[in-house]
Amino acid sequence: MHTIALQDGTPFPAFGLGTWLSEKDLVYRAVREAIALGYRHIDAAWIYFNEEEVGRGIREAIDAGDVEREELWVTTKLWNDMHDPADVPGALEASLRNLGLDYVDLYLVHWPVAHPKGVVRPDSGEQFLSLQERPLENTWEAMAALPSTQKTRHVGVSNFSAAKIDRIANAVGVAPVVNQVEVHPYNAQTDLVRAMKERGVVVTAYSPLGSSGRPDTMRREDETRLLDDPAVARIAENLECSPAQVLIAWAIARGTAVIPKSTNPERIAQNLAATKIDLSTEQVEQLEALDRGERYVTGEFWCPQGSPYTLESLWG
Repeated sequence: MHTIALQDGTPFPAFGLGTWLSEKDLVYRAVREAIALGYRHIDAAWIYFNEEEVGRGIREAIDAGDVEREELWVTTKLWNDMHDPADVPGALEASLRNLGLDYVDLYLVHWPVAHPKGVVRPDSGEQFLSLQERPLENTWEAMAALPSTQKTRHVGVSNFSAAKIDRIANAVGVAPVVNQVEVHPYNAQTDLVRAMKERGVVVTAYSPLGSSGRPDTMRREDETRLLDDPAVARIAENLECSPAQVLIAWAIARGTAVIPKSTNPERIAQNLAATKIDLSTEQVEQLEALDRGERYVTGEFWCPQGSPYTLESLWG
């Protein structure tokens, strides 16, 4: 399995299984199948509400002898209503209980957005805390202390801009090891990927197939499908593989990690096979040229009327 060295030299698996929007029974089977096939990186989050099933799949794979715990990389994430520094250790403990594990390998701040404790999904703009009321620096200081507890080996962030990463790293003196963000050819984030490399922060690409993860019936009317793009199709035809495999290979070729989500056993296997596909420099550039700054996860849900967050402040 291809790996990327973290700041301390730890090998980070560059390919894994995403579990966002995976139904509980299906995600258990997906995790079990993925590990049996050779996946060694599982990405989870408290807010996905399926950590228990993800953990069940992991534990059964270990008990069956398919893998040793030390061979696996398990990531989960801190939710927005637990940004008070006093709440951070307990939030990690809750995820560990859900997963049935003694530790995770990576714990991420899920969003640079804060809610009052207990407000899991705000109903209005007034149900948010601004970053002045709940500073990211304070949350990150609590996160940075977690590896000393041996409950997580590393800490990082998700959906952070370079400016926000500089802000917390300069304040605390510890930089995130990973920044998990939406990356695919329609949202190549070339500047951010370059900035992260300069800072020694590994980028993990979510929604790498250019999808919000929602069923077709829930897609925005203006939402285009990257998997149907002619340029992607041409490369897939030349390489005798699927468009999805091309997109996974593209993410790895750019030096990012990638976590495609699937609960379909055939696609889980196909996604893993994509790690053996080599794209030429020209093909990588052709796909990067598709960039249109199109996010499938727009972040608009954090910016209702009355919210202290705007799309400009969220991504800037």
